[in-house]
Amino acid sequence: MPDTPAGRPVLLTVDDDPAVSRAVARDLRRRYGQTHRVLRADSGADAVAALREVKLRGGTVAAVLADYRMPQMDGVQLLEQAVDLFPAARRVLLTAYADTSAAIRAINDVDLDHYLLKPWNPPEEKLYPVLDALLEAWRASPPRPADEVVVVGDRWSARSFAVRDFLARNEVPYRWLLVEEAEAGRLLQAAGVPPGSPRGGTPVALLDPDDTALAEHVGLSTRPRRDFYDVAIVGGGPAGLSAAVYAASEGLRTVLVEEHATGGQAGQSSRIENYLGFPDGLSGAQLADRARRQAAKFGAESLSARSVTRLEAAGSARVLHFVDGSSLAAHTVLLATGVSYRTLAGPGLAELTGRGVYYGAALSEVTSCADQDVFVVGAANSAGQSAVNLARTARSVTLLVRGPSIEASMSAYLVEQVRERENIEVLTCTEVAGARGAEHLSSIVLRDRSSRLEREVPAQHVFVFIGAEPRTDWLDGVVQRDGRGFVQAGPDLVVDGRRPAGWTPDRDPYHLETSLPGVFVAGDARADSVKRVASAVGEGAMAVMLVHRYLART
Repeated sequence: MPDTPAGRPVLLTVDDDPAVSRAVARDLRRRYGQTHRVLRADSGADAVAALREVKLRGGTVAAVLADYRMPQMDGVQLLEQAVDLFPAARRVLLTAYADTSAAIRAINDVDLDHYLLKPWNPPEEKLYPVLDALLEAWRASPPRPADEVVVVGDRWSARSFAVRDFLARNEVPYRWLLVEEAEAGRLLQAAGVPPGSPRGGTPVALLDPDDTALAEHVGLSTRPRRDFYDVAIVGGGPAGLSAAVYAASEGLRTVLVEEHATGGQAGQSSRIENYLGFPDGLSGAQLADRARRQAAKFGAESLSARSVTRLEAAGSARVLHFVDGSSLAAHTVLLATGVSYRTLAGPGLAELTGRGVYYGAALSEVTSCADQDVFVVGAANSAGQSAVNLARTARSVTLLVRGPSIEASMSAYLVEQVRERENIEVLTCTEVAGARGAEHLSSIVLRDRSSRLEREVPAQHVFVFIGAEPRTDWLDGVVQRDGRGFVQAGPDLVVDGRRPAGWTPDRDPYHLETSLPGVFVAGDARADSVKRVASAVGEGAMAVMLVHRYLART
């Protein structure tokens, strides 16, 4: 295998047909040979060996192009191993027309970036544009520090879970060590941590930083580069990301502020199959990653791990105050804070949150559910997507539904997928009445809503997707909200021809404008919004148009 200088990213092509393999490598070298090292392998095993050698030499891999039909190890199996060695590498499956089902499987199993149908002559039309886009995306990925991130903690520590979930949702590679492991002990001793201090719920991740310090260490931006912006977007879900793309692409000085990870609730979805333009579906993480890169390409700033505590009107400026006392100002603000899942009420549930009871998909916990009996609480799309995803590796998944069916609140395509999975059981008219366990969840109490009878069942993993609570308490007294806390906007603010109290402009509020002029709302946080990714994306784009209109009149 040729030497691979660490400074030149690798393009690896794998095909067991020597003639095809040479042709692919020839086309790649012709276009990318000046900037990339093009390697080719004749089997999956040779390809894995090549990847390991590149890893050993400190090199990087930009893309792996693997033929599907290979003996011993097919292309999908190879890409699974490639993901473990180089998570950021773009993954391409080379297929024939008869292999499209394999490509669909690869989309689900290895988060495939693209599949190419052979032959692709001429490459100028069918090969190079695809790879150009993938390599641009690879280069635009946020740089990660060379130092490995290691998290040491107790398996059932809620704080350990929070740290790992933060890293997973922000797509930061890390290594997880249990505190009782020998290597963990050596690391703690080297870090000067007293023996036993990580126990009882305290993890060690770079000497136990808060989320902001952790974000800074792994290369995420937490501090604004400017003192003043045209638009500040609070929330990095589909609405916020859409607004960031449109605002920045139209020349507005744009900053997006996110408390946890971009993507919001949609970012935790294992598979979104009804979003326009993606007939094979895509994961929420894929959608968030592409939107984040798209916004960055146009110059939008993104701040991670920043919690906004207050919104203030200061003359014509709108000021966001952060929990650490700092602030940033902008001409306009877009509230795209989304919603949180409602919490379960009952004995033991709060105490075991993060220790067996999880709200949302909890990406860092999915691998722990292999060959386990898992419970999912909820009846909407997010619950259905999670149940189908978990069922791929779990021994069984029980979907707990308060109502009489899942058809009323879940999209038909998901209902069909849930029904088709033999290891998914749907229990209707059932609610979780409590949870029990010492250091971690050991059982839950189920209540039949018709008979009110209760029974206790063993459980170690419960994922909750019930209802929506707006994350708007910090806006109390600043903008008008409805009785449930959702932000009211536009026509909803004009009652019997009267504009909201304190309204000063000589016009009615724009469609997505709140009771504070220059402050807009989009997505799930808006009162009476449609809780769908597509509508949130549309509202984010519409909000930018209204921002332009507002700026033109001020």
